[in-house]
Amino acid sequence: MNRLARAGLLLTGLALPALPLLAQHAGHGDHNAPKAADPIAAAIAAPSRTPANVARDKYRHPAETLAFFGVTPTQTVVEYAPSGGWYTEILAPLLHDQGKFYALQPTGRYLDGYKTFLAAKPTVYDKVTVVPFPDESATIPANSVDTVLTFRNVHNMVMGGTEAATFAAFFAMLKPGGTLGVVDHRMPEGRDSALEKTSGYLKPSTIRRIAEAAGFTYAGATEVNANPKDTADWAKGVWTLPPTLSQKDVDRDKYLAIGESDRMTLKFVKPMQ
Repeated sequence: MNRLARAGLLLTGLALPALPLLAQHAGHGDHNAPKAADPIAAAIAAPSRTPANVARDKYRHPAETLAFFGVTPTQTVVEYAPSGGWYTEILAPLLHDQGKFYALQPTGRYLDGYKTFLAAKPTVYDKVTVVPFPDESATIPANSVDTVLTFRNVHNMVMGGTEAATFAAFFAMLKPGGTLGVVDHRMPEGRDSALEKTSGYLKPSTIRRIAEAAGFTYAGATEVNANPKDTADWAKGVWTLPPTLSQKDVDRDKYLAIGESDRMTLKFVKPMQ
């Protein structure tokens, strides 16, 4: 098991099953293993990815993250709120030939931009199915999805009061036994919960409460996206840190040295019926 993944069992009392062998070769494992044998590594290495997004792999750890969530090339996968397409650049090639990829994009300012992003590389993104949320989410058949993924979006749901309805939609579309994978900015449990409405950070217990209220079972966590340099107490919230750098040139070098936020990576499962 690679160093980062091994570091990652969250302190909840639930044992986490060993990561699949796939994760062992995702960037840090056996350097003699052929990369072509690892479909996640091959997708991460896709030449269609933009250099600016590749540069952020060191903060987002896509190989370890997707392996932890159990994503494979033959699955039906939903990514909720892909926004500018950072993970789409990896998931679309990964699922292109054998799987199915739904981009469940909320209606609003990102939807048209995301469609423009896909249209720029039609041979890469021709099989991505864009589904406006919530308007057309019912077009994804119930009990048909292997994995739902959402990266740094639950805080927006909490700030907007849409978390219960959104998680209910995730639950409906997943197969029994299917996985919900969540990455978000982590707030220490001892902080004032009112800050979750303004800071962009959430407590792990908050996400667990939302998921379990929707019917999900907690299945474990990894610390692969942790950043102990992030104190999560910025006056202007998580957007103080890269990539947003909301303070522009004020203390820019300080925030760049901290890097992107401290993130929790949580896995939930829809119970078998």
